[in-house]
Parts: sequence; C-alpha cells; structure tokens
Amino acid sequence: METYTNALLYAIPFFTGLVLVEVFYGALVKKQKHNVMDTVSSLSSGLTNIIKDSLGLVLVLISYPYLVENLALFKINTTWLVWLVAFITIDFAGYWNHRLSHHVNIFWNQHVIHHSSEEFNLACALRQSISNLIGYFALLLLPAAILGVPNKVIAILAPIHLFAQFWYHTQHIGKMGWLEYIIVTPSQHRVHHAINPEYIDKNLGQILSIWDRLFGTFQEELKTVPPQYGVLKPAATWNPILINFQHFWRLLKDAWRTKSLWDKLRIWFMPTGWRPADVKEKFPIAVVKDVYNFNRYKPKSSIFLKGYAIFQLLANTSFLLFMLYNYSENNFDSLLLYSAFVFIGIFGYTSLMDRKLYAVWVEITRGICGFMVLYLTEDWFGLNNYFALGSYVVGLYFLITILFSVYFTYFEKEDL
Repeated sequence: METYTNALLYAIPFFTGLVLVEVFYGALVKKQKHNVMDTVSSLSSGLTNIIKDSLGLVLVLISYPYLVENLALFKINTTWLVWLVAFITIDFAGYWNHRLSHHVNIFWNQHVIHHSSEEFNLACALRQSISNLIGYFALLLLPAAILGVPNKVIAILAPIHLFAQFWYHTQHIGKMGWLEYIIVTPSQHRVHHAINPEYIDKNLGQILSIWDRLFGTFQEELKTVPPQYGVLKPAATWNPILINFQHFWRLLKDAWRTKSLWDKLRIWFMPTGWRPADVKEKFPIAVVKDVYNFNRYKPKSSIFLKGYAIFQLLANTSFLLFMLYNYSENNFDSLLLYSAFVFIGIFGYTSLMDRKLYAVWVEITRGICGFMVLYLTEDWFGLNNYFALGSYVVGLYFLITILFSVYFTYFEKEDL
C-alpha cells in the first residue's frame, strides 16, 4: 500500500497538470470544454477515490495471488511474453468488467459516477467510484491465472493500464486514422460517454478496440450525430459522494416499494434501468428523452463561489497529498480520522456548490472538530515536523471555511 501511495504523490500533480493544460488550451483556441463547478466536482471525485483506495476500503472476494497459486497450468519463461499476455488478459478482463457495469443494475452503481458529468474532458476521467466496495476483479483474470502470469506482473501493469485510460477523455483530438482500428481513441470514447440512442452502451474497450469489434459493441463517431454527455437520469448535483450512491438508493427504494417478492430479489441483477412494473407506474422517474434539449445542471454560481470552490479543491488536495507523503508515520486509526476530515470536507464544499442549506452545518461541525484536534494535539497529524507554523495554517483554513460557508449560505445567496 505504501508503494501505491508514493506513486500517487507523482500521479496527482501530473494528472491535475494535464487538466490545466487542457483548460488553457481550450481558452486559447476559444473552444472551452470545461466549466468551473463541473471540473471541481470531477477532481473532487478523484480525491474521494484516492482516499478509499489508499485506506484499502474494499472487501476482496478472492485474490489474484490465490488464483494463480492454485490454478496455474503453465509457466511462461519468456519475459516479454509474460508482459504481453498479462496486458492482453487485463484488457480483456477490463472489457468484460466494463460491460458488466453497463448492463447489470447493481454494477451500474459503481460506474455511474464516471458518466455523470454533462461535459467531456480530462477532468471527467478522474470521476472514479467509491461505491465499488466488493473486490471481484480477480475472477475476471482467470485466463491470466491459468496461464501462470505472476502476481507481481499483474500488480505492476494494473495501475499502468488504468492510468493509460486518462488521455482519451478529450474533445480536442479528432479521429486518429489507422490507430482507430487498434486502440481506444478520443473519438471512440466520446461515443462511449454519449447518451445519444445511436451511441448508448457502445465502445466498452479500455485500451484495445479489438474487443468491441469482436463482440459487437463498436460504434464509430458519426458526423451527423454529435455526442451529448451525461446519464439518462441526470445526477443534478456537484456532490460526487451523493452521485456514487444515487442509483443504489433508487434500487433500494424500488425493492422496498414493490409488492413482488421476486422483483425485490431480481431487481439488483436485471438489466440497467429495469424497474418493477408496479413501482414504475406509481413512482415514475424523469429520464432524458431529447438528448439535444434537456435541462443541464447549472445552478447559479457567483464568481466568488467559483473561486471558493477552487480554493477548497486546492486545500483538500494539499491535505490529501500530505497524508500520502506522511502515510507511513501514522497508524490506521489516524489515517482514518485524517481522511474523514478530507472526505467530509469534499461533501461540505460540493454541497455548498449545490446551494444546499445543510452544507453550512457540515462545514461548521468539521471546522469545530478540526479546532479540537489542533487544541488537543497541538499539531495536525505531524505537520509541525515539516512546517513549524503548520497547525496555525490549518487553523486559519478551518476559520475561513466556517466564515465563508456562513457567508455563501446566508448572505450571498439572496443576491444571485
């Protein structure tokens, strides 16, 4: 885990830097594909995912080391062949996991966050799940286990494979000629994120485009059908934590409300969007019908609130980077408490971006708890060891958070 957190110390600034490059490029060519609140929401979602993964908050049903130890029938001795086989099997497993997420109700819940942005840019690539709490991916790596691909190779390639899916979340790169027949490109992935009837649930590949062509899920981007982004049941919030569990909450309510015991059980494993007939009739849910003309989520936001959202994003990113840097110096309980401050902070400021009245109480409570930690420990989780005035800076941050959350809730809102 410590190796993973060290890698994130480099990955977070790198990916954030690329997002900024795209923002500046969009401004330069006058084709901006970002808006402030959506991008802050996307990057905040990435932070929540890092918190979950760095704490190892997942129940692994079965591990890949166990599978390879007990099922390997071969041993590949050629080094380059091991890496090639590992890459192909990871990509093959990724395709089917992705397809599962799009076609089964309960699995869609762990993927909907990634599609929830009504924009398409590098930032939305970082909308990653915190609701995938059951680890089953190793089961999809059975071919690799049977072929005897070592665990170490999978452990190295898996994060590289994930990071390599970042670059094609952009509208600034057109079709790429012969590469369109080999790898997933921005054009293909724009189709995947689109909610147009022609594009829905297409192009599920992650690195190689061969699987979509082989299994009938490929769709070319059409000049006559400009992609429209989001989900058919719009998230209507900037809060990534809420988005992660919206679909699950709808499933839970439907399972409770339906009179059919069979429907209560099968709703979780039915095709995405399926609802019991009695519930569907009595409790309709609005779905986007005209993808070119629907109310996209853009609540009124002043330039000051946008600036404050950016400030909170930067502050909480800094908090998280310090946690990762100082990871080995804290026990799990300390890491859990520290992460809670960041996690609740993300919930608070993104709720404030939504103009929710409860956001101010979330932020006030977090601020008071933060002051208590500073008072009782005379430090902020070891920050003073690196920066003598660290605890004072953190205290100032909590004071700013409380004051501005009150301001945006009770004063500025009336002027919008």
